Amino acid sequence: MTDEQAIGAVIDEMYDMISGPAGPRDWGRHANCFLPEARLVRTFVDDQGRPGMLAMGPDEYAANVTPFFAANDFYEVETGRRIDRFGNMAHVWSNYEARTAPDDATPERRGINSIQLFRHPDLGWRIVSMIWDNHRD
Repeated sequence: MTDEQAIGAVIDEMYDMISGPAGPRDWGRHANCFLPEARLVRTFVDDQGRPGMLAMGPDEYAANVTPFFAANDFYEVETGRRIDRFGNMAHVWSNYEARTAPDDATPERRGINSIQLFRHPDLGWRIVSMIWDNHRD
């Protein structure tokens, strides 16, 4: 498997892990995607229109989104990917659309995940940091 294929497999696993009908997610799959010390950063705009962010580790992220996934169907689909790699690091720009059903004609939202990966000597390519933002008008 080439580096690009291995990186792509990690990204595909990440999307597959969070997507599905309402109910629990298999957070044990985090180890296939993220290093334990990884940071996941959700960005947003507050009520005053100011940018904000919430930085979490993989376990904090799982705890943060579990109530949402328990109550909502959620499918995040990658619509574009660019991989830039140098040595043991890679950066992936991953465009996404979120839907409440895989065959919904209109996405609920669109955005971009900026994903940084490290080639771990024992685990292979894993996400070390990820920040995302939803498209706004």
